[in-house]
Amino acid sequence: MKSSRIATWILLAALMPTLAGCFGAAVVGVGAGVLMASDRRPSETYITDEGIELRAGNAVTEKFHDKVHVNITSYNRTVLITGEVPDAATKADVEQIVAARPNVKATQNELRISGLSNLGARSNDSLITSKVKGRFVDYGKFSANLVKVVTEGGTVYLMGLVTRNEGDMATQIARETSGALAVVRLFDYISDDEANRLDHRPPSDASKAPVRQ
Repeated sequence: MKSSRIATWILLAALMPTLAGCFGAAVVGVGAGVLMASDRRPSETYITDEGIELRAGNAVTEKFHDKVHVNITSYNRTVLITGEVPDAATKADVEQIVAARPNVKATQNELRISGLSNLGARSNDSLITSKVKGRFVDYGKFSANLVKVVTEGGTVYLMGLVTRNEGDMATQIARETSGALAVVRLFDYISDDEANRLDHRPPSDASKAPVRQ
């Protein structure tokens, strides 16, 4: 069943540029199709999240250029905003820009008012993210693809459609990862039965997965 589901998503990825125009071509490929196959979000929500990140990121860059360092991460249409901005007014303005993008359900503004981080700090954040994801795989108690990991200034943010137990395990692993200064949970919690249903749904049912309101 799993291999059949992945094959279906690969076919969807191949067709998506035709179905969705240039936007689909920009954000969806065979690799994305495979990732969607193991994601608990409906395919429409997965693609919508990719679009939110692209459009919101472009809108912020167009207004502020290199005066800010802003990262946009969307999961289930809730948008995490991280990075550095020079003042409170800019922080609020960035959030307003993001919240105004189509399909955004909610925002979590974690921007810091400070000077812009340097390449070394950003590389360290990327390393922490990689270590957390790697430890998810090593732990082997849940699929590492279930949890989106974002690290900013040493703070690790966790997003995903998870059960309470999965969320607790992911949080504990992140907290015990070297370099992580703090962990912030931004999970959408689902029941064990719902998680089992989503993990074993056939490809034709992927679009029926729940979207949190």
